[in-house]
Amino acid sequence: MRPEPVRLSRAGPLILLTVVAMTSAAAMPNPAALHREAVIADLHSDTILDVASGKRDVAVRGSAGHLDLPRMRDGGVDVQVFALFVHPRFVGSGGRRVTELLDAFDGLVRAQRTLAPATTVAAIEQAVRRGRIAAVLSVENGSALDGDPANLDRLYARGVRMLSLTWNQSNDLADGALEDVHGGLTPLGRRVLARMQELRMVIDVSHLSQRAFWAVLDATRGPIVATHSNAAGLTPHRRNLTDDQLRALARRGGVVGVNFYPAFTGGATVEHVLRHMDYLVKLIGADHVALGSDFDGFSETVAGLEDVSKLPALTAGLLARGYTPADVRKILGGNVLRLFRDVWGE
Repeated sequence: MRPEPVRLSRAGPLILLTVVAMTSAAAMPNPAALHREAVIADLHSDTILDVASGKRDVAVRGSAGHLDLPRMRDGGVDVQVFALFVHPRFVGSGGRRVTELLDAFDGLVRAQRTLAPATTVAAIEQAVRRGRIAAVLSVENGSALDGDPANLDRLYARGVRMLSLTWNQSNDLADGALEDVHGGLTPLGRRVLARMQELRMVIDVSHLSQRAFWAVLDATRGPIVATHSNAAGLTPHRRNLTDDQLRALARRGGVVGVNFYPAFTGGATVEHVLRHMDYLVKLIGADHVALGSDFDGFSETVAGLEDVSKLPALTAGLLARGYTPADVRKILGGNVLRLFRDVWGE
């Protein structure tokens, strides 16, 4: 007697496919939810220049610039490093210029309770718990010191916790990325670095020449940061860092903030930004990559990342590339908090 053939239900494969799809959907993190839960920190914006000039009211939602307070809320920003950029044209009067920028920042904070000035990790964490945006101050270009390391203490007393020695041009501290005058660091630059380390200020190596970068590493200890620089191995540019520089920075426990400026990413789309994140993670690991938008420091529009409100696109893009939620959280802000804790202490 022949056995009766087994008949498969047509519903069987459909049920199986449905179960697999439901399992995959359940395993896929929700980008919007992850972005809301993560601490979002940006290592560099130039928005205080607009505040100081009166160019626009950043308390009001606008279409000018990349960043204002309402759009920061939309983008989920928890921690913003505001750069006080002293242009080289202020050589000899850098102290006066940085004081003007500090006064503009203080006025903004007094008027807008949304912002909470932060000089410690505890203050950042408290601001985040209370739903405020922690504002960290950085000076961009050591010309703000007017040649006197003692001025670091004055800046520190006003809340500055990070400084870059140069902008693109060389100054009395070091060589900038676009100019080689001193062959790296000057003796005054070494004195400034020594005082920064005594004060536990974060040293920013963005804008340095290659020789100045290596001299800074030789003259210092502990983590450093490149707040808004990308990978020269992907987009060759004197403002980007070579693979050797990136590896050395990571070995010191440092962090690289990915800059959104199209000249440094190789194109004006969010995909170009994500490619640099990918490159850096593969080269130095997810523990050393962060956001360094350079918002309001350039005029171009980045498609898909037109302003700060579009930051969730980075979270979605990283998840789509297979990044784990843990690594995405590190890149979005966790690495910045770790760096601050390592340099500033608790």
